[in-house]
Order: sequence, then C-alpha cells, then structure tokens
Amino acid sequence: MKILGIETSCDETAVAVLEIKGKNNITVLSNIVSSQVKLHAKFGGVVPNLAAREHVKNIRRVFELALKTAGRGPAKGGGWRI
Repeated sequence: MKILGIETSCDETAVAVLEIKGKNNITVLSNIVSSQVKLHAKFGGVVPNLAAREHVKNIRRVFELALKTAGRGPAKGGGWRI
C-alpha cells in the first residue's frame, strides 16, 4: 500500500509518499519540503495570508516532484497514479 501525505499547516509546503509492505516494513519513497522561513523572517513571524498564497504557488511543484522521486509519474492519458 502507498500513502500520500500533504502538509500545509504553517510555513512549509510538504508532500511525502510512503510504502507499507507490512507492520514493520515501511519505506519513505519521497519527502519533499518547500520552506517559507526566509520569506517570513523579515516580518518577525508567519504572515498567514502570505503563507496561504505561497502554499497555492508551491503545492503543484512539490506534489509532482514527490511523485516523480517516488517513481510515480504521469499516467497514460493524463493525471497521476499513486
């Protein structure tokens, strides 16, 4: 079984793909993170509306890179397969 995890809770956009083959057999196939730390540093903390815009801007790139790194590319006819 493969699991796709997406995190956009604060100042990082992250996507990971895990593969589970049994109770103690879990492999991280990819873990891609796009950080906004430098962007928010000049404001002294996270600016929520700026963070939200950055998530929208970054999510597709991070998602596609995570799937590619995990060995999952575009499916025939478009779309993605996991």
